[in-house]
Amino acid sequence: MRGGFRVQHQEEEEESAFVSMTDMTVSFLFIVMLLLAFFASQYSENDTVSRTIYEEVVTQRDMAREEIERLLTLVSQKEKRIQEQSVEIDELRALVDEKEKRVQAQSIEIDELKEQIAELQREIAKLEEVIAKSKKPDPLEAYLTRSAAERRRILETLRNQLKVDFPDLQVVISEESDALRFQGEGLFDRGISTLKADRRAVVEKIAARLEQILPCYTLGPKKSWNAECNPSLSIIEALQIEGHTDWDGTPDSNLNLSTARANSTFTTMTSSKPGLVDFQNFRNQPVLSVAGYGQMRPIRKNDTTEGKATNRRVDLRIIMYSPSRSDEIERIRISLEKSDGVANGNP
Repeated sequence: MRGGFRVQHQEEEEESAFVSMTDMTVSFLFIVMLLLAFFASQYSENDTVSRTIYEEVVTQRDMAREEIERLLTLVSQKEKRIQEQSVEIDELRALVDEKEKRVQAQSIEIDELKEQIAELQREIAKLEEVIAKSKKPDPLEAYLTRSAAERRRILETLRNQLKVDFPDLQVVISEESDALRFQGEGLFDRGISTLKADRRAVVEKIAARLEQILPCYTLGPKKSWNAECNPSLSIIEALQIEGHTDWDGTPDSNLNLSTARANSTFTTMTSSKPGLVDFQNFRNQPVLSVAGYGQMRPIRKNDTTEGKATNRRVDLRIIMYSPSRSDEIERIRISLEKSDGVANGNP
């Protein structure tokens, strides 16, 4: 009884499952029929196209898709290239900025160098001007040089003539080439201010030579200038007879002795040639003068016999007139050429 029930129950279950599958199949078919009915109701011959057109449209669609894909690929490539170029542009801009900074720095440096060059050119111009002036002879300097040379020539002439007339006479030209020096006991005995008897002739001979020389280098009534005897237009400012001693004795006694010797020489010269006092300088003053310096102007040390003998001397010093301006040279020329021998006013 119980086994039959199980068989029946099993059959009922299988029958129920079959019914369920059948219902589902029927329902599916029903839906399909409904769909077919719907599509059939929507069908219209006007909406259909020929297969040829369809295939052509499909072909164009496929070609359009391919073209779109190609264009998209090209766009992608272009975008990538644009990105790469943007990076390159940024790098170039950075490089340009760096170059501009370098150019600006170099421009500043160039300006500084130009200013330095301009300063150097100004310095060069100044130096060239100095060089040009140094090359161009200064009339005043040239005149003074000629006057110094002329004084040396006068002293050499006097010395050489005295050496011929008095070979044993101790007479030399000073180191400065401005004086004749009669050293030691050449003119005076030691401590005596009176000329040696045999040396009066020396002083008188000097006076005679000076009377011949001075007219060409002085002004005044006895002036006698010409371009042959004095081409440098030199004028003697002073012809000074100077007395000097060594350090033996007291300063006062030496000063008196040197002055007395200078005066004795002056007196002997002017007694022999009185006209010497008429020779005048550019200031219309007598050129002949005297001075005593005692022991104050030694030319050697006084600690040896030889040094003392050298310091005991009489100097015949020639001082040339030194113009202070170039335009005075022309005034000197005019004064020398004037027939009356008088300077054209004091300088």
